[in-house]
Amino acid sequence: MAEVKIKPLGDRVIVKPIERETMKGGIIIPDTAKEKPMEGEVLAVGPGKLNDKGERAAMDVKKGDRVLYGKYSGTEVKLDDETYLIIHQDEILGILG
Repeated sequence: MAEVKIKPLGDRVIVKPIERETMKGGIIIPDTAKEKPMEGEVLAVGPGKLNDKGERAAMDVKKGDRVLYGKYSGTEVKLDDETYLIIHQDEILGILG
């Protein structure tokens, strides 16, 4: 698991998108025709969102989880030639078992 140099705040999560195969039946799919990945590995988790009473809500995901997220979720960030996604926990659709 890669160590990321970004510390998420609140209920944000740093996800490393997992790329799918770029070759289907011997045909290489160009980057422009590829769909954005919707699966990734959680690299870092924020402390949780503050509620109205000032208490932190527990996070549902943890470092190392493989998650599914919406196609257009979050913000892409490039750091050291790696692409990461910063998303709110609410945008995570599920944890893969």
